[in-house]
Formats: sequence, structure tokens, C-alpha cells
Amino acid sequence: MLREMGVPIPGFRVATNRNDILHRMLTRGDYSVAPVEASHAPSMDIQVASNFERFLYFTSGRDAARVREVLAQFSASGAYNFGKPAFPGVTASRADDSEIEAIIRDVHARFDYVVDPHTACGFKDLAGDRHSVVLATAHPAKFPDVIRKAIGREVTHPALEVLKSLPIVKHRISADAGTVRDYIARNAR
Repeated sequence: MLREMGVPIPGFRVATNRNDILHRMLTRGDYSVAPVEASHAPSMDIQVASNFERFLYFTSGRDAARVREVLAQFSASGAYNFGKPAFPGVTASRADDSEIEAIIRDVHARFDYVVDPHTACGFKDLAGDRHSVVLATAHPAKFPDVIRKAIGREVTHPALEVLKSLPIVKHRISADAGTVRDYIARNAR
């Protein structure tokens, strides 16, 4: 899979928070739904990973029948056991809220850079013997309470500050596909 992407990357690390379905799958082979708990990294507060089908497709050698089999069992039972993890080149790390705060503090102290809670998860367990690239996923200004708790300062972004000054506009429409489609068609610019 990794060579197919056109770059000689030795591996990928999937970083997650305490809602760790992907970590459990990649370390123990256990892809099973568990209760979701609110966390400092809310975009990771999931149980069914988006694009999981695509991941399975490429890691199974593009075996669509295998993907259908796995997803059918998962849909029926909320679980699939892969047995021994078999995703070469893909590892995982997991960070709970206290670790996220500590990582934000550490990255800030070491690099004078403020990471958001999601990106902080990517810094967990980095290999010290090679270079790593951590992809930032959000601006820290979107998480003022977590950043304030971790490093004691406010982080802002001009675009977010402008949005804060605008009035909140709500349009109540009925929750059916046709009404939503019509609303978008009339109001999209």
C-alpha cells in the first residue's frame, strides 16, 4: 500500500484519542463499537471511522469481496476481529485528555508552537530514531479551553475573530431531503 502512493514512506501512524477503535484494531485486531466519550479532540469522538472501507480495500490488496465480508459482519454485530493485526506499515497511538494536554505543553515548550488537541494525538509515541511528519488537522484557536488549560494562554486566528463578531443566523427548515435540497439550491452562492 505505501509504495503505491508514489512516495517511499516507511510507515504511517494512526493517532487517536480515548475513543480508540482504530488503535484497538491496529494493535489487537479488535474493530468493535464501544461507547463514545466526549474528549478534548472531538473530531475523533467516533466509533465508525470514515473511509474505513477505502483503508480495507487497499490493505486487502483491493479485494472488494473481503471488504464486503468484513463490513457485513461489522454492520450485523458491531464488531469484527481481524485476529493478529495484519496491516504492514500502519501503526497506531492513543492519547487520553491528560496526555493531550501534556503533549500540547511539551510541543509548545520544545518548539514554541501551539498544536490543537487532534494534532497533539499525532505526537504521541513518535519514534526518536527517525524523522517523522505530523500533519496538523485544526487551528488551536478552535479549542480555547484546552489550550488555556495546557499552556495558560489564549490563541487566536484573525478569521475566527471575524466570525465571532458576526451575528448568528439560523434558518429553520423541515428535516427531509427534498426541503434541504431545495434550500441549498435557492441559497448556494
